[in-house]
Amino acid sequence: MATVMPVEFFAAALVTLIVVVDPIGLAPTFIAITHGLPTASRVGVAWRACAIAAIILAGSALIGDWLLRTLSITLPAFRIAGGLLLFSIASEMVFGVRIERQSQEAEEAIEERVRNIAAFPLAVPLMAGPGAITATVLLAGRAGGNPLTLVILLAVIALVLGLCFLVFSFAARIARLIGVTGHVVLSRLLGVLLAALAVQFVIDGVRAALT
Repeated sequence: MATVMPVEFFAAALVTLIVVVDPIGLAPTFIAITHGLPTASRVGVAWRACAIAAIILAGSALIGDWLLRTLSITLPAFRIAGGLLLFSIASEMVFGVRIERQSQEAEEAIEERVRNIAAFPLAVPLMAGPGAITATVLLAGRAGGNPLTLVILLAVIALVLGLCFLVFSFAARIARLIGVTGHVVLSRLLGVLLAALAVQFVIDGVRAALT
């Protein structure tokens, strides 16, 4: 396996997780879910959601590779499957399906009076969903067991979820700032970028499987 440069890995991991988690895109959903709650409660929900998502993604980074070996799933196979999954998410972003699904999940959470909205649907599946978990496991596999690279990945996870917390803290202002049109355009652009990353994951998986 080729050596992964720390700076290059940091950049790739940061872009991948920001695109998959989509902190800005979660702002309208957070506003809908926490509608009617006092400011202090909103901050508490945001903090708990980010903490839960961080634990899930960090666990995926640390034991994801072990879990694959236990299930006798090769990393190239997981890369191909993960790339296809990420491409599916990217296509939803490009065509606007993901926004509609997130809004629907938010509405269902409100209607059902979910007791802990920080865990569901904020942490799971909106922040630490299948796409984010898949991307984290793929990035951990790319690290090749290098302790420094794994530390970098954990730092990126903390950074992305810290960004989520900031977005949630200023969700109302951000929604007014970018507007509906700005959010749609941003989602489409991020979707195209994620699609390219997903295709690269598939190419890497096929290349590794054939060598």
